Amino acid sequence: MWCRRLACLFKVPCQLSGSTRRRSPWLPHDRRTVLAAAARWHHTAPESLKCAWQLHGDHLELRYANTLMRFDFVWLRDHCRSASCYNAKTNQRSLDTASVDLGIKPKAVRVDETTLFLTWPDGHVTRYGLEWLVKNSYEGQKQQVMHPRILWNAEIYRQAQVPSVDCRSFLETDEGLKEFLQNFLLYGIAFVENVTPTKEDTQTLAERISLIRETIYGRMWYFTSDFSRGDTAYTKLALDRHTDTTYFQEPCGIQVFHCLKHEGTGGRTLLVDGFYAAEQVLRQAPEQFELLSKVPLKHEYVENVGDCHNHMIGVGPVLNVYPWNNELYLIRYNNYDRAVINTVPYNVVHRWYAAHRTLTTELRRPENELWVKLKPGKALFVDNWRVLHGREAFTGYRQLCGCYLTRDDVLNTARLLGLQA
Repeated sequence: MWCRRLACLFKVPCQLSGSTRRRSPWLPHDRRTVLAAAARWHHTAPESLKCAWQLHGDHLELRYANTLMRFDFVWLRDHCRSASCYNAKTNQRSLDTASVDLGIKPKAVRVDETTLFLTWPDGHVTRYGLEWLVKNSYEGQKQQVMHPRILWNAEIYRQAQVPSVDCRSFLETDEGLKEFLQNFLLYGIAFVENVTPTKEDTQTLAERISLIRETIYGRMWYFTSDFSRGDTAYTKLALDRHTDTTYFQEPCGIQVFHCLKHEGTGGRTLLVDGFYAAEQVLRQAPEQFELLSKVPLKHEYVENVGDCHNHMIGVGPVLNVYPWNNELYLIRYNNYDRAVINTVPYNVVHRWYAAHRTLTTELRRPENELWVKLKPGKALFVDNWRVLHGREAFTGYRQLCGCYLTRDDVLNTARLLGLQA
């Protein structure tokens, strides 16, 4: 899992040894002070080791389900789920966090086989299920994966024989929609077959799972080789692998492609799992992976064609990870649109170039390239935060339509169908 594979890149607080906690480099000295002499483990029952806890000067330590957890007292008061502190109907906090005394300590603590009970100085009682604490603690989250995935190269994907979903099933049944979304979440790409090759029908398809994100390109776009927008993508030339809209502050989450017509040769679509390539970098050169995840870069799009005048700038590292478990969630890779590198000091930039070269080498390995011939009736959905796409050169007239989708809406649709997203 990403959280295990990346754990070596970032420092984590030291674990308890016996009843004394070693100093954590994340905390100031006064926060590291604990009552080691007075601390001792308390168990839910003398003969039970399922759950044990001990109280320190500024936090509670709890061992349950093979997980050692540390909870700041303010955190424990702030997350109280009692009726006066939390609205269970709206799933929203009612407690004013700023009103909690930063020096608060529980007056009494009790733990049974399933529940932690805390009594505060004003008499308020907070109850936490132990399973809830494991799920929601920092230590528990470090062991979780936000988005389960299957990383792939061309052979892995072909061997998986991931089926396309029929358009009617996709549009008319929850089963078809769920199958499609499961494929998309696991692999970052998914296909729908037997789509009427029109822009209107493609739009209907897209709106089944999300709102269409309107950008400087409009909502639904036609894509031809007339160079109408002054962009390399509008030529007949080959396009190297890349992700789209790296020059947005938040790159578009999902892209839809549907080839409506092609009278000529070539034009196959290239797909590469960026997360698979990133994992290879992590295994070979973890220090380079870390550099790619921390160094911010600018990407930009400058357009001055006819009445279209745009100057878009997006900033972020090539690899983006969740800080608590180091899970990769976004790759921002586009050598066409990368701006002048002026956010990196001279003594780092050369190392960044070496790391970028390592990643590029992985992305360009032939065994990582999945080539697909798009044809009328077959729509492709691409996770633009994960899968890079490109194109071989082509001849003749080629017309595609497509759009960008809002990532939140796609994930929401998946969750409503019971999928982890």
